[in-house]
Amino acid sequence: MAVSIDTVYQRVLSIANKEQRGYITPQEYNLLANQAQMETFEQYFYDLNQFMRMPGNDTRHADMVTTLEEKISLFEKTAGIAGTEDPVGTIATMVLPTDLYKLSTISHKGIEAEKVTQKDLLYYKNSPLTYPTVDRPIFTRDNDSIDVYHDNTFTKTKTKDDVEVNYIARPAEVKWGYVIVNDQALYDNSASATTDFELHPSEETQLVIKILELAGIVIKKPELYQVGDKEEIETIQQEKR
Repeated sequence: MAVSIDTVYQRVLSIANKEQRGYITPQEYNLLANQAQMETFEQYFYDLNQFMRMPGNDTRHADMVTTLEEKISLFEKTAGIAGTEDPVGTIATMVLPTDLYKLSTISHKGIEAEKVTQKDLLYYKNSPLTYPTVDRPIFTRDNDSIDVYHDNTFTKTKTKDDVEVNYIARPAEVKWGYVIVNDQALYDNSASATTDFELHPSEETQLVIKILELAGIVIKKPELYQVGDKEEIETIQQEKR
């Protein structure tokens, strides 16, 4: 359930050639494709925030909130994480997954942990009424790592089977793989060379539009940007009808 990197590339080249706006090299395309994927992905969250403030409708497949949540759900992941001990037995913090984009929940033995700030942690430590327990775990976050506490000793949890993180992952980097034959770049669809877009299949047209817009800037063809911009405006108008 992905968008073919090659299909999008061929459509981009076809439109660019039809408009006589020049050739987009594989290297340029790969850079633009990744930029377009991230822009489309990040737009989901802005759009979801906007549409959640608007009245919905009873038709499931026409409701934009449902549609956006479906697209975002493709990137939902759950993983166990663990801390490690250094040679003197000090427990290190737990490192979050490297592909994390948005953190959803942290749970300890199946119970969702409450996020607290480092400042609040001092209050939790100083009051018996706020001590974390197995039934009320807490965690703090520092950039790409967390500390989880589940008892009044405030010993950091380090066991992988005990701590689980639910999160939204960022899309994997895409790549149009190719080999050079007679000075021509030929598509290589092997798994080691090519990585497709991870976005919802419905985003194929949007990816083509965004790449055309970006290509117009990169190869200094403003007319190509206008072609993509025109297509994008038409798409937005269709969504609002």
